[in-house]
Amino acid sequence: MSAYTSPVREPLVTGSKTYTDISNDICKPVEDRPSLMFMIALIISASVAVMGVVCILYTIWMGIGTWNLHRTIGWGWDITNFVWWIGIGHAGTLISAILLLFRQKWRTGVNRSAEAMTIFAVMCAGLFPLIHMGRIWDAMFIFPYPNSRAGDDLLVNSLWPNFTSPLLWDVFAISTYFTISILFWYTGLVPDLALIRDRATGWRRKIYKVVSFGWTGTARQWQRFESLSLILAGLSTPLVLSVHSIVSFDFATSVIPGWHTTILPPYFVAGAVFSGFAMVLTLMLIARSVLGLKDYITMAHIESMNKVILLTGSIVGIAYTTELFMAWYSGNLYEVHQFFESRAAFGSGPYNWAYWMMMGCNVISPQIFWFKWARRNIAITFIMSIFINIGMWFERFVIIVISLSRDFMPASWATYSPTWVEIGIFVGTMGIFMTLFLIFIKVAPVVAIAEVKSILKSQGDQYLAAQAEEDKRERELGTGGSLSGAFHRDKDGI
Repeated sequence: MSAYTSPVREPLVTGSKTYTDISNDICKPVEDRPSLMFMIALIISASVAVMGVVCILYTIWMGIGTWNLHRTIGWGWDITNFVWWIGIGHAGTLISAILLLFRQKWRTGVNRSAEAMTIFAVMCAGLFPLIHMGRIWDAMFIFPYPNSRAGDDLLVNSLWPNFTSPLLWDVFAISTYFTISILFWYTGLVPDLALIRDRATGWRRKIYKVVSFGWTGTARQWQRFESLSLILAGLSTPLVLSVHSIVSFDFATSVIPGWHTTILPPYFVAGAVFSGFAMVLTLMLIARSVLGLKDYITMAHIESMNKVILLTGSIVGIAYTTELFMAWYSGNLYEVHQFFESRAAFGSGPYNWAYWMMMGCNVISPQIFWFKWARRNIAITFIMSIFINIGMWFERFVIIVISLSRDFMPASWATYSPTWVEIGIFVGTMGIFMTLFLIFIKVAPVVAIAEVKSILKSQGDQYLAAQAEEDKRERELGTGGSLSGAFHRDKDGI
């Protein structure tokens, strides 16, 4: 009687694909004429984006008095949306950098779109602080450069930003994050753009010839490609931790009850990865179905991403519980009131419903992913990804608005609700994001062709099936298998 043998790892490329099949399948959405469904989606997204731009221009023209901010709640939907969009952009760097360094092959099906999503999300996020300044034409003042704003001696008397302010740290962190993300994304695109160039004709060939930078696929080019990818991954990995940590310092370094806590940096990082993976799943499940990429974005990819969501969602849940415990344990009346009265206690504050919406979407709903059948169910995964992004938006609303609405002085307590302009700007950024993403999937491969080809021999279903058959045959002969059966023998074998 033979010993138990672990099953072979589930393939990441299905359908018995060849290298030619991979090129044809993934390039097809780029090379085909836009479908009616695509054009309708693009027109709707662009229309929503135009509405958002109109609201932004109206705000710039009239001033931020068009928002419902006041002296108690000076940060409302604008900063809530800023932090939410920054969080959405975190999954791309995690998939690109950290999973690359750990040689996780399941990243190849989703890394390209996740990286693009990161760039578009950061672009949407960057709009909100600029608009919130009130005088967007003075935005250059936030950058440190020699200036004549305080006299003739440029270096001595110049007016400089406050380098001790986390708001300035945001500028450096987010601009660095955006730059590295673009480099990482475009570096990975170059081999695939060259492939489309070789398949294209006419004016399209000329355009792809320029953007592919003369890539020919020589051994030296691949060597430099791999080296640059590892260097950028090494630079990006600290950014996964630092960017949202620095964003959390906007709150943690203040004295407002609910903000003044050291748990915010890891809490924000886990929440950013949590929401970022949820948004990647939302987009990729749609693209997987509409673009016919089910053989390249498989159930193995979806299950792996759901496991990350379960992990980070549990970390976020522990952070919520820790906040409540520390508020109680500290004995600080202001903290106790903030967490137990303003947030958690039903009926004692105007925003309790938002707190429990956050808890339900972020902590309770992802626990269904403890079950394998749920992790591999497309409908449940899609619904959960929507719930998580709703819950993470409410988390930022709870942190910002509820904390500000109940500070130290009851006389200054106030409530807040957004105006149509604030709602229009937020919805407009969703339109901008979707418009950019739709344009991206039409001009570039949504799945990294070169990277999928690199794992075909080790993760393709036909090769894994052949390997499993070989292992079985070798075990029957008592010689051991080359993969899963390598260390297994019959009970009486040596």
